[in-house]
Amino acid sequence: MDCSFFGRGYGIIVARCPGLKRNLYWKEIATENKAVYEEARRYLEKTGFNIRAVVIDAKHGMKEVFSGLVIQICQYHQQQIVQRYLTASPKTQAGQELKFIANSLTKQTEQSFAEALEEWHEKWRGLLTERTYTPDGKHWWYTHKRLRAAYRSLHANLPYLFSYQKYPELSIPNTNNSLEG
Repeated sequence: MDCSFFGRGYGIIVARCPGLKRNLYWKEIATENKAVYEEARRYLEKTGFNIRAVVIDAKHGMKEVFSGLVIQICQYHQQQIVQRYLTASPKTQAGQELKFIANSLTKQTEQSFAEALEEWHEKWRGLLTERTYTPDGKHWWYTHKRLRAAYRSLHANLPYLFSYQKYPELSIPNTNNSLEG
């Protein structure tokens, strides 16, 4: 049987096939980590499911768990990651512009989004490399580390944010809202 797989859990992990509109696997968990997703994948494959794609929420290590499959990072969760770094109302112009780009994610193609992100990066490259030094000048840190982290998250996840457009034949949702609701 072919179906898409995605899961998300706080206290429970769930694998749902949006095409069938039903949950295929669920388990109460103490901690959400790679091992619980690996177990879910093994279970589904062992029971005959042909997993073609997954929608994940960008937790560390999930790309490795689902290697060999088409991966779509939930666009809503990506936007939430950016907002956690920048806040709901960024104070800097660079932060406001990056949040605007992130919020346009669901209305863009991969190419237009990548171009907007690259233009933003070029415009703010100097700001992103600003350093703050300790009074003795021996130690430093990036002044705008949260802005850098928000950009880095978008940039690193870009190859997985538009899989639903690259593989229309798989009918991959761009979010895991089917599961969340």
